[in-house]
Amino acid sequence: MASSPPIIFSPARRLAARRRALRLQTRPGAARYILDDMVEDVLERLAFLRHQPRHSLVIGDRTGQLATQLSGEVTALDPIGGLSEEQPYPIAGFDLIVSLATLDTVNDLPGALIHLRNALAPGGLAIASFVGAGSLPALRDAMLTADGERPAPRLHPMVDVRAGGQLLQRAGWADPVVDSRSLVVRYASLDRLLGDLRAQALTNVLARPGPALNRNQLYVAREAFGAGTVERFEILTLSGWKR
Repeated sequence: MASSPPIIFSPARRLAARRRALRLQTRPGAARYILDDMVEDVLERLAFLRHQPRHSLVIGDRTGQLATQLSGEVTALDPIGGLSEEQPYPIAGFDLIVSLATLDTVNDLPGALIHLRNALAPGGLAIASFVGAGSLPALRDAMLTADGERPAPRLHPMVDVRAGGQLLQRAGWADPVVDSRSLVVRYASLDRLLGDLRAQALTNVLARPGPALNRNQLYVAREAFGAGTVERFEILTLSGWKR
């Protein structure tokens, strides 16, 4: 009997974070640069591959941008609407599946990648992008400084390029390609960064998170992060085909 994957992330906290982000996105000027970058990258990849799907599935694009620019019939789903990426998909036969910013906090990532492949039609293409290893180094340093000698789990474990390639092979994707690119953003303060993370559902959803920062720790974290700090996001993209 196969063992269940370890519970690293809390599905309830993940859903709450996504619902909060959905509300925050209705505010003027809400941050959405992570999804914007992912959508632009997907469109560039499709243009290079000259892949023109007749039926596409788009997962997690709360901006709605990608669906309007794809040819053919497009189905849009989101975990916030009840889609479980760790279960077989209710529909299949897609020529293209794009998953944006949703697979970084699933507990069974190999299983989720298998379900993606299985939902493709033969000859179909899947592209999955999410925030990967090496992201948020300034925030990590600020949190470590604030915690002192007793660091708490505050940021998620993240997948790197090497692990991404191994996962695709394990999931049976054909002609797998894995790459990572950097997105750098300058922040006026730690609070501005945290606000942007909330608006993009990138906050802590660990099943066993550390205690909240107390007032003194928050002050130390703000001072450690500083003003005008450049933060980095590493966007990991996995792509492959179903033969």
